[in-house]
Amino acid sequence: MNIRRIVTGHDSAGKATVVSDGAPPRAVEFQHVPGMSAALLWETAGDSTVGMQNPDPTLSAKWVPPDGGTNAMVVVFPPDAVMGSPDFDPMAAGGEYMQNLPGLAEKFEMDAPGMHTTDSVDYAMVLDGEVHLELDDGRVTKLGKHDFVVQNGTRHAWRNRSDKPVSMLFVLTAAKRAT
Repeated sequence: MNIRRIVTGHDSAGKATVVSDGAPPRAVEFQHVPGMSAALLWETAGDSTVGMQNPDPTLSAKWVPPDGGTNAMVVVFPPDAVMGSPDFDPMAAGGEYMQNLPGLAEKFEMDAPGMHTTDSVDYAMVLDGEVHLELDDGRVTKLGKHDFVVQNGTRHAWRNRSDKPVSMLFVLTAAKRAT
């Protein structure tokens, strides 16, 4: 995945400046799921401050936002056929998810591949390609380029039924789950 991330901040005189310009440090190309990649672009904590130099929060961030915080990421999903290939090793893929997507990988259900639930309101936009949003009631909604979903903490999966990758932007905002 070729993403350029520009982060602004302030210099010692308090003037706006670019503090970093390059690839996000938390980007991964998956080996056991060919064509899948993900990049954690930024994270804010519930008590984030602006106007001072702060270290890059993505270096230690989980892939789900902390209480009161947000996460921004881009994910490229390969066609579902990749997971149906005779060469696909679900155990190796699962291990790779756990290693590279801490916090998020644990949300995926072993007995229902792809299905997951997070305690967040997620904004999801298809950047390129098409994908199907599957909900736990069996409803499936086809999405195309620039379609936007507000995911209100529901159990769901993203299904790429096409023969091309789909790129999506996600912004997760931590939320409390009703009991």
